[in-house]
Amino acid sequence: MQEAIGLLAQHGQDARVVAGGHSLIPMMKLRFAKPEQLVDLQDLSELCGIHNEAGTLVIGAMTTQHELIGSEPLAASCPIIRETALVIADPQVRYCGTLGGNLANGDPGNDMPAVMLVLGATYRVQGPQGQRDIPVRDFYRGVYSTALRDGEILTSIRIPIPASGHGWAYEKQKRKIGDYATAAAAVILTMASGTCASAAIALTNLADTPLLAQHAGEALVGTGIDEAAIDEAARRAQRITSPAADGHGPVEFRVHVAGVMVRRAIARAKQRAG
Repeated sequence: MQEAIGLLAQHGQDARVVAGGHSLIPMMKLRFAKPEQLVDLQDLSELCGIHNEAGTLVIGAMTTQHELIGSEPLAASCPIIRETALVIADPQVRYCGTLGGNLANGDPGNDMPAVMLVLGATYRVQGPQGQRDIPVRDFYRGVYSTALRDGEILTSIRIPIPASGHGWAYEKQKRKIGDYATAAAAVILTMASGTCASAAIALTNLADTPLLAQHAGEALVGTGIDEAAIDEAARRAQRITSPAADGHGPVEFRVHVAGVMVRRAIARAKQRAG
């Protein structure tokens, strides 16, 4: 890590970190990024792996999507991560694409940032000035813009292990296999005696950053998550979206799909809560 940080400091704005390469290399091919030097992190074993640290799930930034899918302990404690990894791109990409790359790139179309929002994750980063922790809710600033400072590298993701019996879902609508979402929704909730005790909802690819739909989650708390509560949560989520009209569809369509994804995710998360 110190060598990697030193190389970034040495080359400054001319250097970029490369992990799995599935975000940076396409941008280089399109000439959107033109780094003179690439600092490859693939041999940094300290950035790999999944373990439990005093009730906190710690995932190394270089852990691949394939490894997330294959981890049975992760599936048992935080299954929404596996569910989301399975709808990212295709198997060839998932063998190389890393969790850290998906999170640190700042692309609002990436799937994992919304999941980290509902999980209340913290990103640990390291740079020339040492190590610091950044709550996910403070990390994303705009398209490809994050709280990472020059020379800093995302090293691990720290997630409070969700309550036993929680409900979860990640619903994604896309045009074809491997595509970015037209709209997607992540939901984590808990039930107590038939009533929603807590709920978090986040959205993918519906603004310049992933969106935490706080008021949408609040619409479910204290209810039995009936149709009226689900409809209200979906309406509140739709209000905070600001998608662009692009190849995924016009604005009105994408906002409509956002509501559909929120409704489906809530319903499936409720069904799983036990």
